[in-house]
This record gives sequence, C-alpha cells and structure tokens, in this order.
Amino acid sequence: MALCRCFWIIAGALLAVALGGCRGKASAPDKAGVLRVGMDLSYPPFEMQNPAGQPDGVSVKLAEALAAKLGRPLQIVPMDFSGLIPALKTGNIDLILSSMTATDERRQSIDFSKPYAFPGLALLVGKDSDIQSIDDLKKPGRTLSAKAGTTGETWAIHHLPDAKRVVFESQTACVLEVAQGRADAFIYDQLSIYQYAKENPTTTRGLLKPFVEESWAIGVAKGQDGLRDQVNGFLDGFRAQDGFAKLGARYLKDEMKFLEAEGIPFILR
Repeated sequence: MALCRCFWIIAGALLAVALGGCRGKASAPDKAGVLRVGMDLSYPPFEMQNPAGQPDGVSVKLAEALAAKLGRPLQIVPMDFSGLIPALKTGNIDLILSSMTATDERRQSIDFSKPYAFPGLALLVGKDSDIQSIDDLKKPGRTLSAKAGTTGETWAIHHLPDAKRVVFESQTACVLEVAQGRADAFIYDQLSIYQYAKENPTTTRGLLKPFVEESWAIGVAKGQDGLRDQVNGFLDGFRAQDGFAKLGARYLKDEMKFLEAEGIPFILR
C-alpha cells in the first residue's frame, strides 16, 4: 500500500508539472493581450473626454492606432499625471501616452520611445502684468502656479528658486490663480498657454515664444525593450503616413495656423 501510495504521489506530481507547463504555454498570449495605456484626461485637445464621457483627443487616437498596429485591444487607464510613472513602474499600466516630456530625470526610472512632439514651455500672465519674459519672474516677490509633476514645475524649482510656487493637480486651477491675480504666471507648454489666453482674454495674456524646447515621448517600463522597439516602429510608420499632420488638422487646426504665422514649427512631427 505504501508503495502504491508513493507511485500515485509521484504520478500526481509529474502530472502537475505537465499541466503547469501547458498552462505556461497557454498564458503566453496574455502578455500580448490588452494594451493598458495611462493618461491624464484633463489636457485637451491631447487627452480629454468627449461629451459622452469617453476618452478622446490626439493621444487617444494615437493610442488607438498603436494598439491596432500591435494587434492588441486597448484600455485607456485615466489617472492624475503625477501617478503615471509610479503606475508604469509597478506594472499597473503598459505605456504612458500623456504628453509627457522625456527628461533625463524621468529616464532614471523609465524608458522612452522616440519623440513624437516638440513643444516648448511658455507663460500665461495677467492681462495688465509687467512681465514680458521669463527673466521678469526672477524679480523678488513673484508667485508662480504650476501643475504637479510637470516640467514646468521642475523648471521653476531649478531656475526660479526664489519665487513662491503654488502647485495643483489641475492646470485649470493654475490658470485660475493667474486670472484672479493670485499668481504672476503659469508655466506650461505653449499650445495650452495659447488656448488658455484665448479662453480668458480679459484677465490673461500668453507669452507664447518658448523659453525652453522639449520633446514628448511614450513612456515604457525599464526592461521592456521589445515593446519599446514595437512602439518606435509604429511611430516611424505613422509619421511616414502623415498621421501626425492628420491629427493636427483634426484637433489643432487653429494652433497650426498660429504657429505657422509665428514662424514656429508645428509640434507634432
């Protein structure tokens, strides 16, 4: 009986190993299953919600095209901008596609694709403010508003250490600080500054010539070189098919005209 029992224990163990091996092979496609893309949906026209509450915008359409190219279903995972990198590092999302600047600081914790956009930092100031350039923010007593986790906040920390900083999760709150006179300037990308100045013409104006040029890229977790290569291949093909120009014409028509009139290259390229 003992010998028989040992036989069945050994046989059961071998069967478990065999089944485990089968399960391992079956689970491999799951690694190429749903493509989870993290975004902060409060940044129109790049990341936003349409009137029906569905994700929309330049980055959403880019993510849809990417997922289709990779043959994977797409899941947009909305979250605050400051939570995107932690979510990528912990494996809760596969990519970040949220108008994120590829900085050296961020490269220490995540990898990036090739750049797909080249914006610059600009200023939103009060309508009657004496501020004419970034240098004017170096004067004593200045107050800046900045969105948490953005390069605008980082730039202010390093280059305007004497200015008071008021940081928010929402760029709308940052704009309101300037419009209501509680902050002297809001540092953000020039296309957003253009739009906010247009929406608040009686209380704000935009200083739209960039004082810092940046590049946006898609965030990829460290060690995911294969996925990064796939993303880069997609971006090359999308660019070759004038995909970025088409997205610009759909979502950024006025901004394209403005940049052309100012002699500034369009950021999506």
